[in-house]
Amino acid sequence: MSNKPSKLQDALMLTDKGYTDLKAAIGACTLTNFSMLLPSIVMLQIIVELIGPFTGSAISWTKMWTLFTIGIAGAIVVFFCNKNDYKKTYVASYMESENARTTLAEHIRKLPMSVFNSKNLSELTTNLMGDVGTAEHVLSHVYPQLIANAISITVICLMFAIWDWRMALAIFISVPAAFFIVIASKGIQAKLGKKHAASKLEASDQVQEYIEGIKVIKACNLDGEQFTALENSLRTMRDLAIKFEFGTGIFITSAQMFLQAGIALTVFAGTTLLTGGQIELIPMLLCLLVVTRIYGPILVELTLLPELFYHQIAIKRMRALRAIDPMEGDATKEIKEYDIKLNDVSFHYNETGEETIKNVSITIPKGGITALVGPSGSGKSTISKLIARFWDTTGGSVEIGGVNVKELDPEHLMGHMSFVFQDVILFNDTIYNNIKIGNMDATDEQIYAAAKAARCDEFADKLPNGYQTMLGENGSTISGGERQRLSIARALLKDAPIVLLDEATASLDPESEAYIQQAISELIQGKTVIVIAHRLRTISSADKIIVLDQGQAVEEGTHEELLKKKGLYHKLYTIQQESLGWSV
Repeated sequence: MSNKPSKLQDALMLTDKGYTDLKAAIGACTLTNFSMLLPSIVMLQIIVELIGPFTGSAISWTKMWTLFTIGIAGAIVVFFCNKNDYKKTYVASYMESENARTTLAEHIRKLPMSVFNSKNLSELTTNLMGDVGTAEHVLSHVYPQLIANAISITVICLMFAIWDWRMALAIFISVPAAFFIVIASKGIQAKLGKKHAASKLEASDQVQEYIEGIKVIKACNLDGEQFTALENSLRTMRDLAIKFEFGTGIFITSAQMFLQAGIALTVFAGTTLLTGGQIELIPMLLCLLVVTRIYGPILVELTLLPELFYHQIAIKRMRALRAIDPMEGDATKEIKEYDIKLNDVSFHYNETGEETIKNVSITIPKGGITALVGPSGSGKSTISKLIARFWDTTGGSVEIGGVNVKELDPEHLMGHMSFVFQDVILFNDTIYNNIKIGNMDATDEQIYAAAKAARCDEFADKLPNGYQTMLGENGSTISGGERQRLSIARALLKDAPIVLLDEATASLDPESEAYIQQAISELIQGKTVIVIAHRLRTISSADKIIVLDQGQAVEEGTHEELLKKKGLYHKLYTIQQESLGWSV
């Protein structure tokens, strides 16, 4: 059984290895701090020798060469301490950052689709990149150095207190006062930081919307007042960034002033004690050397301390994301049959929204083609996504081969399904790799066979690099029909027993549609097929047609049976047939 994480580990959301690495980084930074005192001590001894003639003693060149040798050795020690410091601090934090992003990405992949209705892309991108980036910076630049400096200062303070408590008090009395100013202002800085973070997220949303809608912007010649939301969000982000930096700057500058006052206090105390004969010159010079050496890192850490407060905002967002329960289920339960049943299924997209699916009970037989048809918004695509468990039903159950899909691990369920959507998502990679996504274990022969069956070779062979041609962002370099064929090639390669076709040919030209129909014919052989279509002539030969209206199943049967009923299907079919004769 694993040990309970410490408060620091839990506060920073570190893995066990990350926490171990943090402790190693603190130790390395502490060692570096102490090693940096070696050159200072050697320098002090050299100064003592150099001022010897002014006090009546000769310079010992033997001692000078010895000090020079010790100085060289000290420099080597400092080098290796810093090298170890870098490895333990920066490299370890980058590795922890990679693990954090991978863990978050895996968690996001397993979340129900309802989460993506409430969270937009920019928010999730901020979680993965911005928030983890903030944590990475704090782990590499703040926590190890801050804690190591606290340890070093405490040790040196105790050593000085044993030697001369008056000089120790003069050196270190300003340190807690400086940190108190920053820590006392935590509430104000956190409030400003929260507003700044929210403004960045809002600006990111507006920029993303602007870029995604650039085609409409150009086509409609939109400018000026049409984009006040974008302009206002950017201006707000700017203003809050200035307020955040100004607000934190006031406290940091005040803290630095208090800290640096310690130098003057040390000089005053040392001079007073020296003139009073209570301290000698060399120990006083040592105190001055120490105070300048110690205050440098503290000044840096004071400027970084507000990042700890800002880091807590990022941690809260990551913790909120991690707190969302992923879809879970049995990854070992077998599905032996592929008939699909919806038993009194109801569904709504949010808690207060109206039900999109209302008490639907239908059966989709195995090994046949079942079409879902109906007016726009009738629930066709929603039912297909409930079958695939993109969402969980809010009432009733969906069963495949008698197994409730809620009992199945989503990834295990996905292994039994192939999808061809109207909106194809392609990656900025080669044609070959975009097809291979269907089955990452497939051989070259299987990939090229699937591509050929989907008629991909007819356009891939014409490209400069064939199947190794890069597609650009979301396949921007090829046509809609070619993108659709790639999607079918993926599905063919996966060779799953259940196939869902969602408006696969709805927006294609006649030539592309002919190619796609041929490819689909290859795909659906011997499979349980669910087809969603608006053009009813394309599903007239389906084994079963289910007609939906306002989230309810109102009719079902074959094409001929439904036409005889003179119901909604007959009405839709008649309208579409009449529209075929329409022309400009």
